[in-house]
Amino acid sequence: MFGDYSFGLILVLVLVLAAEFVNGWTDAPNAIATIVSTRVLSPTTAVLMAVFMNIAGAFAGTAVAATIGKGIVESSVINLVTIGAAMVSIVFWSTLAWRFGIPTSESHALVSGLAGAALATAGPDALLWAGWEKVLLGLVFSTFLGFFGAAIIMISVYWIFRKSSQTHVKKVFGRLQALSAAFMAFGHGSNDGQKFIGVFTLAMVLGGAIPEFKVSFEIIVLCSLIMGLGTSVGGWRIIKTMGMKMVKLETHQGFSAETGAAIVIQLASVFGIPLSTTHTINSAILGSGSVTRLSAVRWGVVRELVLAWVLTFPVCGFISWIVANIFQKLF
Repeated sequence: MFGDYSFGLILVLVLVLAAEFVNGWTDAPNAIATIVSTRVLSPTTAVLMAVFMNIAGAFAGTAVAATIGKGIVESSVINLVTIGAAMVSIVFWSTLAWRFGIPTSESHALVSGLAGAALATAGPDALLWAGWEKVLLGLVFSTFLGFFGAAIIMISVYWIFRKSSQTHVKKVFGRLQALSAAFMAFGHGSNDGQKFIGVFTLAMVLGGAIPEFKVSFEIIVLCSLIMGLGTSVGGWRIIKTMGMKMVKLETHQGFSAETGAAIVIQLASVFGIPLSTTHTINSAILGSGSVTRLSAVRWGVVRELVLAWVLTFPVCGFISWIVANIFQKLF
């Protein structure tokens, strides 16, 4: 992280870290929502575990960071205004959603924000289809694989423990859920945590601080710690929405949701697919809850979540487009 730092680069890097902080508010709590709602871990212990495992996951690879940093927009035709405008849209939209306890998708906010800002600063040629193919594939992973993966695990649990008492099941999965939540937090770091690491590195390249796109140890540590700080400060609103309002979870349901989601996320990370961890864990929670009975899901809350997801793409894209145009006139 050595080189020349202009005022513009410093400002954009601060905006990236602000977006990463908000990501900790709205996205990182996904990893621990179920384990807090089932009371296996206290909120404080769960947050500390999530911070540690998120950082560990961020060090697991850089495939997703490379996809975001090099595969969504053409770096040779964009500039720091593009990155800054995208970050402003993420901070605005995600903070608004957090205020109402709605877990937005930072993945969708990020790619749509980059796209809107890139269209304003460089035109349609700035968009790279290869990266967007992975984004669309991530939608399939997060929605369908998350739901059915958790449902299959839930059905397997019911079959394996069909003769066990409820007390025994609760005791066993109370222990197992600590492991599944850690796995989920690790997966979040390996996928979602890498996205802003990729943007931070891209900004460093555009600002001339580093000669080529190469994720450094220092960038991973800095972004991971900022995300963890955001989770510890504001994550409780999202935890309540996902772990308590959407479905009333038991320990075996929480284990199934976390394990199913974590497997899908880890698989996507290996192939550099930037999926939405929010979508994945929410779909997994719905999958595990629906196996018990469809009425266990509070569908009114689900509708609010789906509306927020649908609005994220056009709203963040439009905001970043406007901000990019304003920034270009000012700077």
